[in-house]
Amino acid sequence: MVAMNFVKRLYCAMCGKTHEAGKLWNLCTACEKPLLLEYDLEQVKQALSKDMLKERVPSMWRYRELLPVAKEENIVTLGEGLTPVLPLERAGKMLGMSSLLVKDEGQMPTLSFKCRGLSMAVSMARELGVKRLAIPSAGNAGGAMAAYGARAGMEVYVFMPEDAPDGNIIECDMLGASYYLVNGLINDCGAVVKGGTQEMGWFDVSTLKEPYRIEGKKTMGLEVAEQFGWELPDVIIYPTGGGTGLIGMWKAFEELEAMGWIGSKRPRMVSVQSSGCAPIVKAFKDGAEHAEYWENARTIAPGMRVPSAVGDFLMLRALRESGGEAVAVDDEALLADQKLLAASEGIFPCPEGAATYTALRQLLKDGKVDAGEKVLLFNTGNAMKYPYTFSAPHLKKEAVDYAAMAASP
Repeated sequence: MVAMNFVKRLYCAMCGKTHEAGKLWNLCTACEKPLLLEYDLEQVKQALSKDMLKERVPSMWRYRELLPVAKEENIVTLGEGLTPVLPLERAGKMLGMSSLLVKDEGQMPTLSFKCRGLSMAVSMARELGVKRLAIPSAGNAGGAMAAYGARAGMEVYVFMPEDAPDGNIIECDMLGASYYLVNGLINDCGAVVKGGTQEMGWFDVSTLKEPYRIEGKKTMGLEVAEQFGWELPDVIIYPTGGGTGLIGMWKAFEELEAMGWIGSKRPRMVSVQSSGCAPIVKAFKDGAEHAEYWENARTIAPGMRVPSAVGDFLMLRALRESGGEAVAVDDEALLADQKLLAASEGIFPCPEGAATYTALRQLLKDGKVDAGEKVLLFNTGNAMKYPYTFSAPHLKKEAVDYAAMAASP
């Protein structure tokens, strides 16, 4: 595999200021907003064709011309990407849907979609000479960075809320990361990382506070386009915390259209949040460009417990440009749907993933989605990383009563 770099520039998503590519950056030096990458898409078109993808490695690195790593030896991979798109026939039928599907990111190397962004961020850190990384995380991003940092032989520091899932804490420990539990939420963890940057000399890999994680998450959109035969679904429903994946997919669709690989049709993008932490939902309903900080954020789905996102304006732009929606769901309802999806379809969705099905119920009820439309849900992780969301059943008695078993529903 030979990596090829077609990056033209880095630019600020808010003020437009250009920053030199091939250097370390966090936020824009002028307005402290996220930086995005722009590619020479005419050059990409000459170097890459759809037919070439058929012979490529089955991972996100199959799209290397649309990614920023220049040298193959700097790619840090565990085989992430190209997760399956699966029909949800029974779960769809329960809602009267004719075409309901899920992209199951729970089948990634660390059992969550965070592999994409952290594979990319660690690869770029290696390319740019970084030796020490730090990240604030609700859990899964920290575990993924620990995995890719271990793969790259880097020092990794992870800061998580003190109530982070045990699975993520164990993951960081086993993968050799230095991890710390913070009395607060992910924003408080972010403040700790920022505060230690000068003294510790680490590079801050916070969501959208460096320009490369989004390029890994962008590959979800590239894969959706390819897996749907270059005809995008009508609706994409996505659980939103920091929102990198939603923003990344929207960026992917823009790039693909500019290359002539897809038409102008876009999915309506739907952001799903918890009713206990829904800053994007509120800002969307209020017609605001930025979201207010959400006080006393609470939800059983840690990936959606982000009271303030640096890329809020980018999420809101994508939702509005797509004609999409923002929906808040209750914890009790998403937990019921987690069980429903597992029992009816054989996938084991994380609470954030289950929330997309809960949101679809509401969208159908409100007439925002038609039952005949092609709808894609995103399951962003595997429920085994969230054992607290379900309780183990009592052990069966050793002696089996077949008569009672046959009589039970």
